[in-house]
Amino acid sequence: MLYVSLLVEALRAHPETMFWIAALSQALLWTLVPTLFYSAPPGDVSLVIAVGHEWLLGSPFGPPLAYWLAEIALRLTGNHIVGVYLLSQICVVVTFWAVFALGCCIVGARHALMAVLLMVGVSAFSVPTPEFGPGLLAMPLSALAIFHFWKALGEDQRNYWYALAFDLGLLVLTTYAGLILVALIAAFAASTPRGRVALGTIEPWISGLVVAVILIPHLFWLDRAGGAPVPVPTDFFLGLIKADGHLTTWLLLIASILAVHGALLVMVVVAGGVNVGPRASAPLFVRPPVDPFARNFVYFFTLTPGFLASVVAVLLERRAPIGGIAPAVVLSGLAVIVAAGHEIHLHRQRIVGVTWLALLAAPALLTVAATGALPWTVALDLETGQPAKAMAQFFTESFRRRTGKPLEIIGGDQRIAQLVAMTSPDRPSVYFNALPEMSPWVSEADMRTKGAILVWQATDTAGTPPALIKARFPDLVPEVPRSFERTVQGRLPLLRIGWGLIRPPSASDVSAPQSTPAAPSAPQ
Repeated sequence: MLYVSLLVEALRAHPETMFWIAALSQALLWTLVPTLFYSAPPGDVSLVIAVGHEWLLGSPFGPPLAYWLAEIALRLTGNHIVGVYLLSQICVVVTFWAVFALGCCIVGARHALMAVLLMVGVSAFSVPTPEFGPGLLAMPLSALAIFHFWKALGEDQRNYWYALAFDLGLLVLTTYAGLILVALIAAFAASTPRGRVALGTIEPWISGLVVAVILIPHLFWLDRAGGAPVPVPTDFFLGLIKADGHLTTWLLLIASILAVHGALLVMVVVAGGVNVGPRASAPLFVRPPVDPFARNFVYFFTLTPGFLASVVAVLLERRAPIGGIAPAVVLSGLAVIVAAGHEIHLHRQRIVGVTWLALLAAPALLTVAATGALPWTVALDLETGQPAKAMAQFFTESFRRRTGKPLEIIGGDQRIAQLVAMTSPDRPSVYFNALPEMSPWVSEADMRTKGAILVWQATDTAGTPPALIKARFPDLVPEVPRSFERTVQGRLPLLRIGWGLIRPPSASDVSAPQSTPAAPSAPQ
């Protein structure tokens, strides 16, 4: 007797509903975990918010869109970081939807759902998702661009050329690595008969103009700043000539891309019937054979983005694929389903369900366990355990009390300064003391005019500032270091922060002790 689990029945009868349950479950999980268990955001989230706070058309960190959206999300939630975590999960859900929609067009809804469910086995879509930034925003924009390109080229729905233009314009406004996808789309269109026919119509060329219009403000900023769309080191072309010297580096980058698919391989092995006899019964999912053009389309946009991003990364001497791994592997699950053929047997239904739930929940559970256990066991100082709110409250109130003015600039240790700037009610600008050119929105002259606070991790009881801060601000008088307790202190020492205040010219020490009035004399 053939046993069919409830999961299989739901997959057959309600693939759209199952998609939304799966996608929204992951989104809810990775919104709650960092909101409830992180006292400071992970990775470069605080940097993204610090840059977005300045509302520039561009910066040394690249195009502005991701930074602007992070600042908007923070403000919409009352300067609470949950808005940025929620924005990250919106990006993940939109990515899943674009892959599901593309899969529905090529392999049908049921097999498209399988492709999305396999994406939980790609760590690029699960573990780092709270870390919003250009790479994470590029993920849904890349998926939408590929989907709309299929609708325009594969199904000859010409109106989708304009949607594609909008996607690509926003993608390049997010990261210069988006130019790789622009080049791949142009190459695919020019190299296929169907694409060359499409290029003979007016819509693709109007779409090109739309992309240019979207990019005009940023291109204007690039012209004013004298920058280049893609940072090219002086030995770029020499690197092309001596590419054989970078072979090991390139192979390591390719290995890193393959490594993020480890859990996906586990899902394929569990569900694919390995070591199951030929007579073993299993639910069968049948679809019409995939059109050769569609198959080539999926394989091309599965394999080439990661390959090209890794090659460019080697030539630019980067340690990771340009634009991040996630945008380069958005179609991995769909490619597996296409390669599996038009008949897919789902073996080991219960184990498959348990495995999928484990892959969904394990990263979150491990994150929670590590947050609570590591400070107690190995005394590891986690960046997500730093007391951002307490630091922001102390330094903001100290500056206001000393000067009678709001805190407008904070500098020193970049990570600490960014956390204070993000959670302070005054939302000061961040000055990058180590590389001032990376913070063009504020200068040393601004700091001396408006006043500022410099912070660093104290290494002694006197709070002696680091040599770099001392050299740049020789007249800075360090204050008594302030100690902060982490959310999970464990066996760690208190977080001791040294700091110093640069007074604005007109500021007086309003907190200075005043003379105590004499006590009234006793009545005669």
